[in-house]
Amino acid sequence: MPLEKYIDHTNLKPTATQTDITKLCQEAIEHDFYAVCVNGCHVTLAKESLGKTNIKIAVVVGFPLGAMSTKAKIFEALDCIEHGADEIDMVINIGWLKSGMYDAVRNEIKAMKQAIGDKILKVIIETCYLTQAEKEKACVLAVEAHADFVKTSTGFGTAGATFEDVKLLKKIVGDRARIKASGGVKDKKTALKYIELGVSRIGTSSGPNLIK
Repeated sequence: MPLEKYIDHTNLKPTATQTDITKLCQEAIEHDFYAVCVNGCHVTLAKESLGKTNIKIAVVVGFPLGAMSTKAKIFEALDCIEHGADEIDMVINIGWLKSGMYDAVRNEIKAMKQAIGDKILKVIIETCYLTQAEKEKACVLAVEAHADFVKTSTGFGTAGATFEDVKLLKKIVGDRARIKASGGVKDKKTALKYIELGVSRIGTSSGPNLIK
């Protein structure tokens, strides 16, 4: 599969203007990226900008902290889907995970997946805040809750994806879920290394640079 089909071309900046989002979508069309990834308020604009192309719209939910109520996350996801989102990138409740509230974390992911049905659910575990054991546990919970992807990072934490984390995630999820590496992927060499390690998707704001 060509590199461009791994890319979720991303702009999640709080300062992103309508012009920025339109440009993001135009670049996605130009390079035939798999998806664009945006904040919920931009879904309608992204839908209009992408027109009849096959490019998917991924939307972040509970972003970037993951600390709102489950009900609020689900409402947000369903609202985004109603306006044209194809995929939901949801941040787990990191505090719950670190408190050992594993049932609560699993149940939230499971409730989200049930609510969005056949739409793709990517679960952002924000690896930079987790111990090795917590990363492993987060992956197990996501798989048990039938998430489609485990995703490394929001890009808003203290660090983004690392090769070591992706190796660990792959070891835990195997073929039971796919992996999205995001945060700090800025060049082609790095992107290709992640693909070699087993990722199915790369979240990056540097999509055009990766293709050059």
